[in-house]
Amino acid sequence: MYITSALAVAAAVAPIVAAHDGPSMPNVAGLNIKNLKARDIFANIRTRVDHTEVDHHPKRSVLKPRQGGTDGQCGAGLAKCSAGYCCSESGWCGQGNDYCFSPGCQYAYGPACPENATPAGADTSTVARTKAGSVEYGGNGIYSCVKEGMVAITYDDGPLQQYTAHVLDIFKSYNAKATFFMTGNNINKGQIDITPELSGVVQRAYNEGHQIASHTWTHLDLSAISSADRKTQMVKNEMALRNILGFFPSYMRPPYSSCTAESGCESDLAALGYHIVYFDVDTDDYNQDDPNKIQNSKNWFQGNITAGGATPAKNDWLSISHDIHQQTAYNLTDFMLSTITKLGYKAVTVGECLGDPEANWYRSSSGAAPTTTASATGTATSAAPTPSGKVTTDATCGGTNGYTCLGSQWGDCCSTAGWCGSTDAYCGTGCNPAFGTCGTTGNAASSSAPASSSTPAPSSVKPVSSSVAASSVKPASTSAAPPASTPKVSRDGTCGNAKNLTCKGSVWGQCCSSAGRCGSTKAVCGTGCQPGFGTCVNGQQQETPPGNTPGGNEGPKPCPPGFWGWLGGVLKKC
Repeated sequence: MYITSALAVAAAVAPIVAAHDGPSMPNVAGLNIKNLKARDIFANIRTRVDHTEVDHHPKRSVLKPRQGGTDGQCGAGLAKCSAGYCCSESGWCGQGNDYCFSPGCQYAYGPACPENATPAGADTSTVARTKAGSVEYGGNGIYSCVKEGMVAITYDDGPLQQYTAHVLDIFKSYNAKATFFMTGNNINKGQIDITPELSGVVQRAYNEGHQIASHTWTHLDLSAISSADRKTQMVKNEMALRNILGFFPSYMRPPYSSCTAESGCESDLAALGYHIVYFDVDTDDYNQDDPNKIQNSKNWFQGNITAGGATPAKNDWLSISHDIHQQTAYNLTDFMLSTITKLGYKAVTVGECLGDPEANWYRSSSGAAPTTTASATGTATSAAPTPSGKVTTDATCGGTNGYTCLGSQWGDCCSTAGWCGSTDAYCGTGCNPAFGTCGTTGNAASSSAPASSSTPAPSSVKPVSSSVAASSVKPASTSAAPPASTPKVSRDGTCGNAKNLTCKGSVWGQCCSSAGRCGSTKAVCGTGCQPGFGTCVNGQQQETPPGNTPGGNEGPKPCPPGFWGWLGGVLKKC
């Protein structure tokens, strides 16, 4: 459904739509979406910070000279704060979360504001911005999908480890995909590339097939800042994501849905090679983050996608939520997935719902920084990690855990970015010999992207990842061997010799890829597929799972306790 049909649906239900004025009214976005910039999605979070900060003001009779400012105050018409100090939204110099909260920290007057932090590694501004595919770059933006039967569920403002990780768990249980529009350094969560729990969840989201997209560095209103600051907001987030993944996205969503032509934002983002993504379903979840209110978001979501007799045969949807809120992560997400599953829709990434090949979703970039840690004065290179002798369980290597890649299912080489793999990007320049093999291709195929940023890649568009072109990845020599004993059905989507798990009968797909992951696409079922741990069909699409899908022609199969399966048309735990 293109934007014209989205507006038609909106017009059809206009009499019952009153934005978010009533608890049972569906909220069909697409009507004046760009007016949403007035909403304050961080109001609840900022209120806690403001109350804390106000308590400090009566104590300012004795100010430390090193704070700078004018009698400790800062902002327009006043002096700047000293180095290492932030200028708070209410105009006081200080340190810590109370003063450095962004968006809001006055970065022109506070040197330590998050906006002034720069990720380590090479600047990405020189990366070529080749415009591939048919999806519009810059301009008015994208408001809806074009593939009927698909729903692109999207999340803004994360990652937050405790919430984003749970969202990933839920999507994994439904074998569904989402798109995460990520910010790099806002709401006091820490800089994503040097905060291990955040960089880990970013890598996990990508590894599990979700689309990673940009939501700027610190969530500033792109229509209200200068062209130079807009570019800085985008490039710094590129550098942080590049430091984690080895590449950065070509899709973005403007904070507050604000990117106007008049401000120059639309043309600036076009020049940077970004697809601007909005939405046509608004859950308003940031205003409903309460057990007694979240039902409103559920009603609006369901009301949107069923309004006017909408069906998967003729409709598609692009929704917005925020993975920094508890009720979204632990309540709304499962409701959205169960609802679209019952209705017969498929949860996909934005790129897929637009018919854009995955190779166009990202741009390769060399020059990532070595593993870093946060220090009191800024970003510093970490001390050399000590090998623990333990084989990695999460594809990371070195770092604080000291994991080795030797014998892991992801590959024997430890890249300069601290991830296990088997390609030249992992095993070549920058490879860490203390935590794996270097100089030769590792034994296992990596499930992550052309990952290590230590090996230069084409500067325009990222090569298709192993999830799209598995034939380009060397099959795993260890996991491809026949099982020593009868394998168990996979409960977590992994397969192969490492855990002696088979994909046959799993809900993730019947094929076991060379990287040891269950799936049903041509990439998984074709070249490198492991017949000892699943079905291999030489690149043909494999249904997931036969007989257990709604309407499967083989009839329902038994659902063992502890597994996931289709029960009454809904994917749930048996």
